[in-house]
Amino acid sequence: MSADHTLAGHRVVITGGSSGIGAATAVAFAAAGARVVLGARGREGLDDVASRCAAAGGSAIVRPVDCTDAAAVATFAAEARDLLGGIDLWFSCEGVGVLGRYEDVPIADHARVVDVNLVAHMNDVHAVLPIFLAQDRGTWVNMISAGGFVATPYAAAYSASKFGLRGFSAALRGEVSKRPHIHICDVCPTFVDTPGVDHAGNYTGARLALPPGSLAPETVAKAVVGLATRPRNLTAVGAPAIAFKLGEFAAPNLLAAILSGFLDTWSARAPDGDDSDGVLFEPGVAAGPDGGRRDPHRGRKVAAATSGIAVLGLAGIGIWLGRRR
Repeated sequence: MSADHTLAGHRVVITGGSSGIGAATAVAFAAAGARVVLGARGREGLDDVASRCAAAGGSAIVRPVDCTDAAAVATFAAEARDLLGGIDLWFSCEGVGVLGRYEDVPIADHARVVDVNLVAHMNDVHAVLPIFLAQDRGTWVNMISAGGFVATPYAAAYSASKFGLRGFSAALRGEVSKRPHIHICDVCPTFVDTPGVDHAGNYTGARLALPPGSLAPETVAKAVVGLATRPRNLTAVGAPAIAFKLGEFAAPNLLAAILSGFLDTWSARAPDGDDSDGVLFEPGVAAGPDGGRRDPHRGRKVAAATSGIAVLGLAGIGIWLGRRR
């Protein structure tokens, strides 16, 4: 595969780029001719993605970084700026999850989810926004999810982080409103076939699985790449944007209660198992050429159910839906 050069010279930074959506987006940008710097905790995963970028006809520079460390992110951003001669787009894609009733999950695990999913994104912006302001241009892409619109029982910290990300983006958008060439873009996919399910912490005793119709990570990557030339505030992937917005007004407390009851029943019937914090505190292994999908043959299949209420119901169950053995 050769680069198509549609984004030749575009300077892109991706954090959380060692697997899943971040990895697929890196490959998509590299194939489009962009110059890419990738950051994540694990060097092995980053090197694997850099090889995939080369196979796509492009290239990527990798730098291990823990984005929960603000000083480390600032250093990473400065190096990326110097390597690329500036930064046109920064995609914050780091994220983790843990599934279980709130009181059953160690508070350290809850804190880690908020630290990675929210604070790390704030660290990213604190590092790159001065660069954008100095350039008077730049696009920050914030990976949220359907979980930023629909509360997710059994994943309370995940909900807190994703709802928090939406508020954070909105506040930033107000602050840069007089800078027409600086953009704050939220991306909200429904379920995505990534290693996130395998990497999640699990305190339910059930085996984690993806629901039918999950998005291919390349589908989300295509949406992110499109923001490089046509930035917009909200990009919903796998469902109409209006479905997410309606969720804020469609009896959210009742929906959360119903979903909590469903998950109570499901977890009670699940077989006993060992509790695990997944890879909350350690980097995951390299995902491999298929990106760590549960379904390597999924290709670019998009979720079939896109009607508002159906999507909102699925989203409320959460990205970390489980199934019985």
